[in-house]
Amino acid sequence: MEQAIFAAGCFWGVQFYFDQIPGVQKTMVGYTGGETEDPTYEEVCSHKTGHAEAVWMEFDPNKVSYETLVRHFFRLHDPTQLNRQGPDIGDNYRSAIFYLNEGQQEAAEKVRDAVQADYDDAIVTEITPSGSFYQAEAYHQKYAERTGRGMCHVPYAPLS
Repeated sequence: MEQAIFAAGCFWGVQFYFDQIPGVQKTMVGYTGGETEDPTYEEVCSHKTGHAEAVWMEFDPNKVSYETLVRHFFRLHDPTQLNRQGPDIGDNYRSAIFYLNEGQQEAAEKVRDAVQADYDDAIVTEITPSGSFYQAEAYHQKYAERTGRGMCHVPYAPLS
């Protein structure tokens, strides 16, 4: 198994989206990319921690490639919006790929450069090394799946 971490706005819908992709074995929502150790949701929302709402996942590379996951990442949100997605505004909703190794960095940059042609505006997605990932509170885990709400900006269309 391999791991990946993506931030694409509110993590509820992002987790729901990635959970539908064959080969994604496990997901968890949480916080990464900031300075505060083990932040709470309230601290992250204060915009003082530097963290993004993110989704950590474990995936089977024999069933889905990292590059395919990155392509889905760019599909599920607007990577040209700086520090926001849909109705959510703030650095905690930024678009970011937190890579875990050089191969992931290269794949993320390759896909970003390829999909840039699909957008009139520049892609502002951060591609940055992963730091510590802190699991979000239990009530955030699988929120959209449990409640039927919380998709926010994420498309409802079936994956293809």
